[in-house]
Amino acid sequence: MAGLGIYLDKRDFGATPEPSDDGTPSRLGLRYSMQNHDATRLHWDLRLEWGGVLLSWAVTRGPSLDPADKRLAVRTEDHPLSYLTFEGLIPKGHYGAGTVLLWDLGWWQPLEPAARGLSKGHLKFRLHGQRMTGDWNLIRMKGRKASDAKRENWLLVKIDDEAAHQRDPVARHRTSVASGRTFAAIRADKPAALPVHPGALPRHQPVQLATLTDDLADAGAHWHELKLDGYRAQVALGQGGPRILTRGGHDWTDRFAELLPALRDLPCKAALLDGEIVAGGGLQGFGTLQDAIKAGGPFRYVAFDLLHLDGRDLTALPLTKRRKALEKLLRPLPPMGAVTLSPIIHGQADEAFAMICGMGGEGVIAKRVDAPYRGGRSRDWLKIKCRRRGEFLIVGWQASDRRGRPFASLAVADRQGEALAYLGKVGTGFDAEAMADLARRMAPLVRGTAPLKVPRREAAGVTWIAPELRIEVDYAETTAQGRLRHAVFLGLRADPPSEPCPPVQARKDRPITAGIAISSANRVIFDKPRLTKAGLADYYAAAAPLMLPELADRPLSLLRLPEGMAGERFFQKHPGKGFPDALRIQAIADSAGETSPHAYATDAAGIVGAVQMGTVEFHIWGARRDRLDRPDRLVFDLDPDEGLGFAATRRAALDLRDRLDGLGLASWAMLSGGKGIHIVVPLRRQAGWDTVRLFSRGVALLAAQSEPKRFTAEMSKARRKGRIFIDWLRNERGATAIAPFSVRARPGAPVACPVSWDELARIRKASAFSTEAALERAWADVVPPDPQGLTARVIKALEHALTRGS
Repeated sequence: MAGLGIYLDKRDFGATPEPSDDGTPSRLGLRYSMQNHDATRLHWDLRLEWGGVLLSWAVTRGPSLDPADKRLAVRTEDHPLSYLTFEGLIPKGHYGAGTVLLWDLGWWQPLEPAARGLSKGHLKFRLHGQRMTGDWNLIRMKGRKASDAKRENWLLVKIDDEAAHQRDPVARHRTSVASGRTFAAIRADKPAALPVHPGALPRHQPVQLATLTDDLADAGAHWHELKLDGYRAQVALGQGGPRILTRGGHDWTDRFAELLPALRDLPCKAALLDGEIVAGGGLQGFGTLQDAIKAGGPFRYVAFDLLHLDGRDLTALPLTKRRKALEKLLRPLPPMGAVTLSPIIHGQADEAFAMICGMGGEGVIAKRVDAPYRGGRSRDWLKIKCRRRGEFLIVGWQASDRRGRPFASLAVADRQGEALAYLGKVGTGFDAEAMADLARRMAPLVRGTAPLKVPRREAAGVTWIAPELRIEVDYAETTAQGRLRHAVFLGLRADPPSEPCPPVQARKDRPITAGIAISSANRVIFDKPRLTKAGLADYYAAAAPLMLPELADRPLSLLRLPEGMAGERFFQKHPGKGFPDALRIQAIADSAGETSPHAYATDAAGIVGAVQMGTVEFHIWGARRDRLDRPDRLVFDLDPDEGLGFAATRRAALDLRDRLDGLGLASWAMLSGGKGIHIVVPLRRQAGWDTVRLFSRGVALLAAQSEPKRFTAEMSKARRKGRIFIDWLRNERGATAIAPFSVRARPGAPVACPVSWDELARIRKASAFSTEAALERAWADVVPPDPQGLTARVIKALEHALTRGS
């Protein structure tokens, strides 16, 4: 462990509970903690993540929020990242003997280049902790004594900002942010004593929504607040809380667990707050928030309304009174912290709105100050968005699946120096005349390759042209990935001469969907509800963006019903002649070394091309074609005996989730659209098929051994009677499982749909969602966990559980 030699040399890890492992660097942002250390001399240890270690300073009198105070901070040895949350008793006779209390925890943000600041001896940074917030200076002192050469003395000084001049944190906070324990409780090894809200936990309330408008509201009747780019969330405080609920009422507490300590500090018996969760730790943008959800933080909750307080319903009160109660509730929390108030713009908002837009903000929300809180959309709240304009080059177009539209969107770019930078697609703002004119001008500019670098997934299905046409575009913002968001076509800026090119007309009896001509379009595939071949193609074209993250570049098995539900059906793994070119082919060798063609899709055209050949169901391999020897998903198909109801399968899914969680593996669930439920574990592409197959079999055997009356790991119908077969055989090379959002060839055309674990408890059958419902809900609140490894620790945990039989 480079940089940790001094730390390791000073400790006997056979006797001290302090960690010896390196720990894991943060995936997003930089972690910070402060530990109160009751050693020979009471002090506070400041830890800042940097360069794979925790830079450490011992602050002798603790931090001060008075900018006039200069607190001595003695630089100590670097600590491992695993020390960040350490709390415990270091035995007498060992280095640092005494009690360590986790006094603060959060994130830090360099305000100037950190490497330069550390080198020059002046580090300027911002803390995003549960107790310590705002801007700070660490300043290295010049040594004046001979003994100073053996240590680095720094000064920790608060910068004068909103978080300064608050109550003395050293006197105010004497317990752990992680466990709520005092020094004495930690020494006595007592259990955690976190603060609780004793009142009844309020239920989710239908959220109030804003109506989009172009103009700022009347300042006499409204105030304006910042429009935030995050997730709408209600926070329920009370017995069993805090709970964090999405706009639709789903419980996402586990995903935003980092916010819970700050929410527990709110002084009330019970409450229901309304607000928005955004990226924290000084990070910005919705894309960053998505990354933060995967990484477990950082987050910030911006509260803008209070609906219930201590058993009293406040929704009938005017906004001004609800806001006053909210401000009082949040007053004890540190300014600039993880839970903050939404700032208000009083009076005329023109200048503030221009500043917000100029700084890349989302816009503002205008709210009637005398209005009650009403669920649903109304004009009591108005949404005014910032818009931007720019001129960009057309580099290609995406084909449309709608008759009469020459393209669905334009691929655009901008020159950055000598190179072109891809900015994404513009898909709205065109009228029929503009589309026809653009199609005519683009036709003679077609080229075989892209004129710039474009990610493969974004390039799929694009017809490229020479970058000679420039258009004006209105857009909301540029994302962190450099893509235009909510882009709208305004007009063509240049008119280079080009010869008219007559558009290619599709045959009237063959509608074009995703660039594929659909024959026998009116053939009925499903009777009830009536779904024709063209309708099925339309569904899959619309569902393609939902399917492709899991389906793209995987070998497919296709269930074909060329004559619909009334005709014959058969699986096809090896496509023959007649399949559209959009459905790609790859030769794959079997165990004997003989190769055969396998189909795969990369875009909507590939999926719809399979539908044109009579496909209804799509089944996917557990590996992608670039690494067929390394599966990236583990699937358990819970297949109940005929006599069992869905409730038994639902309970089994939740139990299997818990078993996997106990082994260290997170999972997500999908209704099969038939009778069962699929449990999916995303995998890192490390283990081979044999390891994955044996592991999945072990999990199934573990459940069957533990509860033989409920589960079986054997496929035999006789063994399955009255039980649920945990089908682990889908984890063999060449085996397949139904793809998310695939229609099932069953009465009613049900769809295989991902569901959240919270939602699963309310679902009554595995075929709960129609094609229409599947498109409307999309992935809903389901965020598949990050890929995980079948590590030695995970496998050992399974072996141990099998030995114990539980």
